[in-house]
Amino acid sequence: MGFKAILKSIVEESGGGLGGVIMGYDGISIDEYVKQSAGVDVQTMTVEYASVLKEIKRTVGVLKTGELEEVSIITGGCSIVVRGISDDFFVALIMTADGNFGKGRYLLKRAAPGFAEALQ
Repeated sequence: MGFKAILKSIVEESGGGLGGVIMGYDGISIDEYVKQSAGVDVQTMTVEYASVLKEIKRTVGVLKTGELEEVSIITGGCSIVVRGISDDFFVALIMTADGNFGKGRYLLKRAAPGFAEALQ
């Protein structure tokens, strides 16, 4: 199964998913799936957050607290769950504010090793 198909299943199964993207910390997207009815610009959102995530990843490295595993960003309009999948890439799930956040986290965590393996 390709990246887009896996992202689609995560978005569709999460309960409130709007879109998912695999992206480098440099802001370059590898693949994405966005519902037509999403109502948010997932690509722009994740590109903007990529620079923040790169800085968080750098800080984690400086503090020597282990590898970056997950970052959550919750706003009034949506929730974003980001899971690091390698030194260079992360996967992000964008959900509605009232989406099933816990299920989204679980689905990303379950899929992350497969993404990491495929990107090597």
